[in-house]
Amino acid sequence: MQQHLNAIALVVRDYDEALEFYTRALAFVVVEDTIINADKRWVVVAPPGSGNGSKILLAKAANERQLSAVGNQCGGRVFLFLHTDDFERDYQRMKKAGVEFLEEPREEVYGRVVVFQDLYGNRWDLIQPTHSITQNLSI
Repeated sequence: MQQHLNAIALVVRDYDEALEFYTRALAFVVVEDTIINADKRWVVVAPPGSGNGSKILLAKAANERQLSAVGNQCGGRVFLFLHTDDFERDYQRMKKAGVEFLEEPREEVYGRVVVFQDLYGNRWDLIQPTHSITQNLSI
């Protein structure tokens, strides 16, 4: 059997402001932006070069309960992990684009990492994994 995660839903306040952040600040590409009805769109973005890898579905909050989860989908922990093949390139580009980093980059056993937050406050890791660790993570 072969399976993979296709998309992760990320609850957002507004489609257009979320698209602006993910495409400008993180350089993600728009995979799909389809109007479902007057209030709902199917908006999918992905990191550049990710091919058939996981994507993010930007899901606009439709009620107060969903709105209360915007920016806190993981209770304040790091929620998403963005791997890169060139940490310094992406770190510098994201800094210039105004991404808020919550610490200085650091070296860990699994690679070079820094925590940043998206426009809503969700925490992410930007990681350039060490080669040996990524080989061991293959399933």
